[in-house]
Amino acid sequence: MAEAQTAGLYLVTPAQPSLGELPDALGAALDAVPVACVRLALARTTEEDLMRAADTLRPVCHARDVPLVLTDHFRLVTRLGLDGVHLGDGARQIRAARKELGADAIVGAHARASRHDGMTAAEIGADYVAFGPLTQSSLGDGTLAPLELFAWWSEMIEVPVVAEGGLTLDLAADLAGIADFIALGDEIWNAPEGPVAALRSYAERLG
Repeated sequence: MAEAQTAGLYLVTPAQPSLGELPDALGAALDAVPVACVRLALARTTEEDLMRAADTLRPVCHARDVPLVLTDHFRLVTRLGLDGVHLGDGARQIRAARKELGADAIVGAHARASRHDGMTAAEIGADYVAFGPLTQSSLGDGTLAPLELFAWWSEMIEVPVVAEGGLTLDLAADLAGIADFIALGDEIWNAPEGPVAALRSYAERLG
């Protein structure tokens, strides 16, 4: 890399949010700390559920010029007025998503801990590649992404890399110079001190 970087923040919504409470909590988080992107990631993914959640959270994000992307369901992105998609199956649907959404939409891909899948996703047009989890979490198949993967990627690949899944404050500090973004979900929403205080703690560790 030509110069040192500091990882930015990327937020992932709770899987089962209270849509009565989440907009205020999300707005407070976005007002507290700069955030690059928010991902809508629901456990229930009926079109009705996604539409209700998108209609609730889109104004919160867009009022603050923060893009809101949807997990997997790229054919709903335009209809829901969102900014792109996060694909959980690596490179498999990138071409279809890009054709559907156009050049300006965000298309990201989660490549688990596979360098090969990440490189393939980057080569065929992903705007970012995510690896994880870093410690045991509900993300992926249990295979952990080592810090060495992020260090190699940041040195060799220009496409931004995101770290997600099982993050801790110490890992955030370790990732600050070798990831472009860290994605936080349960790490802040389930924090005893509350999401805003937790998010600020992560931002401080990132420098």
